[in-house]
Amino acid sequence: MIKKNIEGESLKERLLASAKDRLYNFFLAGGAIRGAILHGSRLLKEMRANHELGILETLVLGRAYLGAGLMSANLKGTDSTSLKIECSGPIKGLTVEVNAFGEVRGFLKNIPIPMDKPMADFNLAPFFGAGFLSVIRYLEDAKQPFTGKVTLKYGNIAQDLANYFLTSEQIPTAFNLSIKYDKKGDVTGAGGLFLQAMPGADGPLTAELEELVIKFPSLGEVFAKGQEPEALIQEVFQKYTPLFLANKRIEFMCHCSPERLRGVLTMLPIDELKDIRDNGPFPLEMRCHYCNTLCHFDKEEIQEIYAKR
Repeated sequence: MIKKNIEGESLKERLLASAKDRLYNFFLAGGAIRGAILHGSRLLKEMRANHELGILETLVLGRAYLGAGLMSANLKGTDSTSLKIECSGPIKGLTVEVNAFGEVRGFLKNIPIPMDKPMADFNLAPFFGAGFLSVIRYLEDAKQPFTGKVTLKYGNIAQDLANYFLTSEQIPTAFNLSIKYDKKGDVTGAGGLFLQAMPGADGPLTAELEELVIKFPSLGEVFAKGQEPEALIQEVFQKYTPLFLANKRIEFMCHCSPERLRGVLTMLPIDELKDIRDNGPFPLEMRCHYCNTLCHFDKEEIQEIYAKR
């Protein structure tokens, strides 16, 4: 993977910004509720730069990145999770993956997203239309992945993820996903929060906390102003005695490489590979969907691949 530089940013600024992106796990109300808060400002800036996204595309894919990042809170070892949306609207769909190390990658199916008129607000439901949301879990101790699938009910990733957990896994869950832009359309802050009821949590407590999540301060705004995630949780949920557990980094990361893309070429049917060798075009360009990194292969490299078949 090759990360694109963000214009006007020094190495020191990049390192400081990267260090702030973390996922914090915590419990509320004596363990009745588990939660996570994610600082993801740098994550979305790098995602946007690599995928060369506009404001609308950043909003759609960015919310999916934040949602997937939050779902990594309970991953361990080599576990990973994939979030997929297939829909009839102009977005067409998206795929985002996250692993236990907090590495997030993913792509939109349709860039740019067509718009008939300027957006009046950040309501994305018309851009999704009808469709499905799938969550695929790859657990290191499982023989096969677990897949859950629900219809898109809201056209809002936070609400549809909450609906997925309630419908597919019977766990009351609330999500809050937020991205803040400045007047130029640049991302200045981004973050996410989720709360999930543990077995035995009573209904009134769950309803009370769900209402708090809905009214929660805009994480994009507060992170743009420098608010620390732990301090924010302590402030808002003081009544429920927050207990913080582990925290980990969150990063836009893809492990693609020229060698891996070369492996894709080796799996092409021999006739297709021969046609590329004979007719080009050269250099042959291959792009990773997940991070938009571009690799080039010249005629000699294609001949070498063909000769080994």
